[in-house]
Amino acid sequence: MRSHFGGALRRVDSGTKVVLGGWVHRSRDLGGLLFIDLRDREGLVQVSFNPHWTSPEVIAAATAIGVESVVLVEGTVAERPQTMWNPNMATGEIEVQATAIRVVGPAVTPAIPVALDKEGKLPAEELRLRHRVLDLRREELQRALILRHRLMQVTRRFLSGQGYLELETPILTKPTPEGARDFLVPSRVHAGEFYALPQSPQIYKQLFMCCGFDRYFQIARCFRDEDLRADRQLEFTQIDIEASFIGREDIITMSEGLIQALWSEAGFAVETPFPRMSYADAMERFGCDKPDLRYGLEIRDETAVFKTSESGIIQGALSAGGRVRGIRVPGGAAWSRKQVDELEAIAKSAGAGGLVRLKSANGQLEGPLAKFLSADAQQALALADGNLFLGVAGLDRVSSPALDRVRQECAARLGLVNESQRRFLWVLDFPMFDQDPETGALAAVHHPFTSPNADDMREHPDAPARWRALAYDCVLNGTELGGGSIRTSDPAVQSRMFQLLGIGDTAEQERRFGFLLEGLRAGAPPHGGIAFGFDRIAMLLSGVSSLRDVIAFPKTTAARALFEGAPSIVPAVDLEELHIRTVEG
Repeated sequence: MRSHFGGALRRVDSGTKVVLGGWVHRSRDLGGLLFIDLRDREGLVQVSFNPHWTSPEVIAAATAIGVESVVLVEGTVAERPQTMWNPNMATGEIEVQATAIRVVGPAVTPAIPVALDKEGKLPAEELRLRHRVLDLRREELQRALILRHRLMQVTRRFLSGQGYLELETPILTKPTPEGARDFLVPSRVHAGEFYALPQSPQIYKQLFMCCGFDRYFQIARCFRDEDLRADRQLEFTQIDIEASFIGREDIITMSEGLIQALWSEAGFAVETPFPRMSYADAMERFGCDKPDLRYGLEIRDETAVFKTSESGIIQGALSAGGRVRGIRVPGGAAWSRKQVDELEAIAKSAGAGGLVRLKSANGQLEGPLAKFLSADAQQALALADGNLFLGVAGLDRVSSPALDRVRQECAARLGLVNESQRRFLWVLDFPMFDQDPETGALAAVHHPFTSPNADDMREHPDAPARWRALAYDCVLNGTELGGGSIRTSDPAVQSRMFQLLGIGDTAEQERRFGFLLEGLRAGAPPHGGIAFGFDRIAMLLSGVSSLRDVIAFPKTTAARALFEGAPSIVPAVDLEELHIRTVEG
């Protein structure tokens, strides 16, 4: 029915007779002359209806066609006069001189415009999600989803070329602790029993290593019942990778090659190897485990400066085992009190009691705490004239997240964030466990299948809170792209990990993880892997601001699919067949 994509036509096609199929993007009636911008997935092309080459009947029919109707157009490609070239269209040097047009998909008046309005604005996002079919006709979203397709193919080619096998894992599986709530699926044939949708294919990909497949990958669909935000969805896609007889360096080298290939597909060059930083160093210098290295404003320990301070607040924090840490903001002394109060509110929202605020102006240290610092302490602080010191007094678990947020806000205000810069980083040597400060209970930082550092286990056999994990995260500009680890392949060590996490009963371990332990007991090679957030990578490479712009039919932040109307109420008779009753309230 169609000979060409209209958006792909160029001057070289001049003189070619074509049949185009697409949507009427807009039309312009100039009194006897009619122009239609025809849209297909390759872009727009101008179709002209002129009495010199178009019959009056065809012009009349074309004039009556509404926007977003689907049409077939016959005509000839012609070069426009140079004075009429449109540099804003890839097809701007040509037009199609129409001889016939036929509506094959009539459209009602669209609920939302596909084109931007006169002010270059779009309808509200929820309205666009409700009318997603129209929204997905926008060039920006089509480009993003087409790039997503290309990135998938690059992933498959690269990993297949490295000897990895694309293997599938179950979608209906067993509930396991992966750090978030499971989506549960009731079994009709086994009353009272439930499947879970996978939070990741973690255990199955480890079992593939026990089976001897050696290298596995999957562009995997995963599900987590957690709160949404711009870079998170209930269901998401990850590039899931696992390999046998490898160490950390093998995974890192392979991952850097994959990232190079993906970024190259989007037109960006990436230099390897990426720099590396320990988790402890990242937390000390930046307050987070995914630091943005495009700017400085590093956190410094200023406890020695403030240890003789007469401030009761600071002395109370120090006596409780805390420190005074902060950042120096160049030129921040010129900020108003209101501006600094806004930064303090950000620190408080992250858990801090407040900010230690000092500024140097005309050689004098000013601020509420300046009077509590001796001349020697002020000299030791050595705050340059015009600079602002913003600190937090307290335990690291309080000061780090607060200073991380303050650092990011200061960088944005100072214009230090270079959007065109790409600073990749590997963060290594994560702690194996988080320890609850009140109960002492341990929780896995990554997941319970990560291998602890063998040296730490030998040196601190009775202090697992001091163990580091053989885990690694790949970070770009403050965003985590992916993370992985070397896994525990010894079933006895894996059983001990479960015990440390409060799953000490052997029967309970078998009930919850028996299929993994059985696989490890059958003989497991040393293995490890990594998983990259594919949606997030597609978002970054597309230049859009939300994951929803690279997912065809996403959920809102209220966890609703507005176009389909999901979730929805299920009739009681259908629930009864699944052995389920709902309870009001």
